[in-house]
Amino acid sequence: MAHTPETRSKAPMDSLRKTALLAGVLYVITFVSMPSFWLYGPVKELGYIAGPGPDTRAIFGSVLEMIVGLACIGTAVALYPVVKKQNQGVALGFVGTRVLEAACIFAGVATLLAVVTLRQVGVGADGLVTGQALVALYDRLFLVSQSFIPAVNAALLGSLLYKSRLVPRVLPLLGFVGAVVVVAYVAARMHDLTGELSSLWGLTVIPIALWEFSLGVYLIVKGFRR
Repeated sequence: MAHTPETRSKAPMDSLRKTALLAGVLYVITFVSMPSFWLYGPVKELGYIAGPGPDTRAIFGSVLEMIVGLACIGTAVALYPVVKKQNQGVALGFVGTRVLEAACIFAGVATLLAVVTLRQVGVGADGLVTGQALVALYDRLFLVSQSFIPAVNAALLGSLLYKSRLVPRVLPLLGFVGAVVVVAYVAARMHDLTGELSSLWGLTVIPIALWEFSLGVYLIVKGFRR
């Protein structure tokens, strides 16, 4: 039977397009934790662990971050069958670093939930030092999980996509630029060279955030190039 334009339009989506759509949606989902900066505000205050009030904001922020961690793993699993054809070793490295990123995110969530738990059991002023230590640990884990490791991810996945031309080359190039900027900032932050300029973190992550968001949107709208 001849295929008319109408029957062709009803043909099922091919597997490569489904993979691109899934990966794109998961990449966009990784941005749902952005409200956590505001939600975690009270938890990071000095007297939080000894003060009164609800813990809803902190718990909700933790849920958002856990969703991001799962989405990170999902992006790697979804993309692996496609990018491994370019270089299986690099593709496996991308899966590994993405899983490590998720693990660090979950570890950070656990530290803040520990602060919430200490507050709920009523440790009072005796827990102030412990609470601040846990908050400091979260900040370090955040620097690794959502700054440094995403730069490594951008370098690995960007190299695969750049060589294969599955997406426009401007996208992985943006990822390379973002990776260099973030790694430079993380190195300076780790050695306390940023001082009062720590607020610049929001600016340094813009290129790599644009890379991930643009990649997600492109995969949703266009899919992989043939």
